[in-house]
Amino acid sequence: MDALIGAIGLIGIVVGMILIVVNKLTKKKNQGGLVALLSLVLFIIAVMMPTSTDETTDNKGTDSSPGVEQNAEVEQEQPEEEIQQETHEEIEEVEEGEEIEEIDEVEKPLEVEKKEEIEKREKNEVITESKIKDAASLGLVLATVSRVVDGDTVELSDGTKVRLVGVNTPESTTRTEEYGKEASNYTKSKLNGKQIYLQKDVSDTDRYGRSLRLIWMAIPTNVMNESEIRSKMFNADLVLNGFAEPSTYPPDVTYSKFFVKFAKEARENNKGLWAYGENGTTKGDLDKAGTGSVKNPVNTPRTSNAGKDNFKNCTELRNVYPDGVSEGHPAYQAKMDRDKDGYACER
Repeated sequence: MDALIGAIGLIGIVVGMILIVVNKLTKKKNQGGLVALLSLVLFIIAVMMPTSTDETTDNKGTDSSPGVEQNAEVEQEQPEEEIQQETHEEIEEVEEGEEIEEIDEVEKPLEVEKKEEIEKREKNEVITESKIKDAASLGLVLATVSRVVDGDTVELSDGTKVRLVGVNTPESTTRTEEYGKEASNYTKSKLNGKQIYLQKDVSDTDRYGRSLRLIWMAIPTNVMNESEIRSKMFNADLVLNGFAEPSTYPPDVTYSKFFVKFAKEARENNKGLWAYGENGTTKGDLDKAGTGSVKNPVNTPRTSNAGKDNFKNCTELRNVYPDGVSEGHPAYQAKMDRDKDGYACER
């Protein structure tokens, strides 16, 4: 609209100027000046119109300032929300970080414990290998006791049963002798679950398939050194503390002299089974001839047939003597003593 008015004004000015020139040439009354004046006024108005429009625009801008302020507030509010959201996210990240740290704190000791366990196992394996080599150099074999059968018999982790050679403890399984339970409990306290070192004398097994062995609780530097035999060999330990008597069966006689010596010391001090008398409570090398019957006080006859000495077999003998009889008893027969332990027909 402003452009149209401006164009009309310019045209009016041009027309007015033309009329002025024509009137001067024709010498007529000057009407072009009026036309030019009016056109000039229109042109000036047209020129002024944009200014008014700008002012109007400015006024509109001024009038709409509350809306602008609202927009500004919205723009300000949006950052605050964003800040809150960012803060919330940061808090979540911190919490997640703390949870991760807590998990790390829990997992770290487990990892350390696992690592220590592995290191310990590896160290034990190295020690075990070293022990095996040291033991082998002395003719000893490393083994682990899984169960104690009685005072002088144990079972290894591989199922092998071992009978201690050269010694005899009072019975506590198939029959009971004085101090048998004490001897069995002592062996359990010393050997159950422990690593030991086995030494063979001459014989490998007895008639029951049990391995005949000497048991060392620690590796000696010299297997024939008396001091080390006293402190490290379990067979000797039983004799020294009165839980066993020396019991020699050739050809396994390597340590028989030591065992007899240790038994005499224990008997002089009335240790263990020797407190029950000079013959102890079971069969052994220190027994006096003809006193074997004293060692089985539980062998009392069931019937009046006690005077019968000759039984055809163990079935007949057990009908009178349920737990068998010891060597020296009138009913004892060597053919019924299959394991040659001084007892016939024991259960």
